[in-house]
Amino acid sequence: MERYLLHFKNNDFSPKDSRELIYRARDLASDMGASVRVVRIARNFVEFDVGVKKEDLDTLVEKLSPIGAIDNIRHVFEEEIEKEKGISDGIYYFNNERYWECHEAFEGVWKQCFGKEKEILQGIILFAVAFAHAQEDDLRIGIGMLRRVLDKLGTSPSEYHSIDIDRLRKKATEMQQEKKLTIFEI
Repeated sequence: MERYLLHFKNNDFSPKDSRELIYRARDLASDMGASVRVVRIARNFVEFDVGVKKEDLDTLVEKLSPIGAIDNIRHVFEEEIEKEKGISDGIYYFNNERYWECHEAFEGVWKQCFGKEKEILQGIILFAVAFAHAQEDDLRIGIGMLRRVLDKLGTSPSEYHSIDIDRLRKKATEMQQEKKLTIFEI
């Protein structure tokens, strides 16, 4: 089985619908041996994290089409990525609410770094993971991760490439106090 992220256009779903959608998707795909692992819901798309044989991918997409029109398919596999490309991709994914992919892109960069830079990247990754949990309607875990975000960002420099780390610290602190995750761009 191969792993894919399937993005369907969001037809007015919210994270609170994630459990219903995962059960619905599993029912729709029950006769083909595909695995629907997780559903994450963003403003513009519904993301399904699935395992399926490559030759059955089109069939799975067709079976899930009642949920919405397909927007994007990404084959997920371990890949080496050039550092600047990984940072650029990570920022793009974060800003487009594709938090799991953001996590993966920055993790590829993280594997190439040492010391303080590694800590900064872990903080950014944890922020993305917090939002991914919120997309699964698990806000409690997402908010709980903010303490770890702040621990990792610590007293690091105020900017990492084009990312305003001071702003990330401020956002994490505010969200922690409000017990609410508020979408923003980095």
